[in-house]
Amino acid sequence: MGVVNGKVSAEIRRGLMEVFPGSLCQVQEHFLPVPKEAYNPSRRQYVSTRILSEVIRYVETKAGKFHRVLGVADVDLYVPGLNFVFGEAQCPGKAALISLFRLRPEFYGEPADEQLFHERGLKESVHELGHTLGLKHCSDQLCVMHFSLHIGMTDKKGHIFCPTCRFIANETIRKP
Repeated sequence: MGVVNGKVSAEIRRGLMEVFPGSLCQVQEHFLPVPKEAYNPSRRQYVSTRILSEVIRYVETKAGKFHRVLGVADVDLYVPGLNFVFGEAQCPGKAALISLFRLRPEFYGEPADEQLFHERGLKESVHELGHTLGLKHCSDQLCVMHFSLHIGMTDKKGHIFCPTCRFIANETIRKP
């Protein structure tokens, strides 16, 4: 969604193929524009649900070509009632969205750290795709499906599912 650094997309792709072995993960060469109407000038943020609707529309136009689609944006997202979100997804469904905006260490006044930035991008990608598989938030603080109120919680959790979430995800993937 919008312009995203190709190296970041490649790292997310690589990580997703490790977390979901046997899956084919493609990075689309073209991008969808971030809808202007998603922008809230008083907050200087974008409503994630509006952007996610564009990802859903994309999935629907590609009827059957993809099992899941992950939109990656580099804008600050929120949903009404929350200050920000790292992403949003259909639960269950075929479309998910993450934002890279608050995943950069520089956002928090820290020095740039490409590896940490890529790890955060992967965690959020797996988390949102987990929702598309029907997974809810997990109480295990190390599980990728644990809800992150802030970036410290994202850093604490892993990039993989706990055994319970892995079982549910695998059952969902196996269903035709």
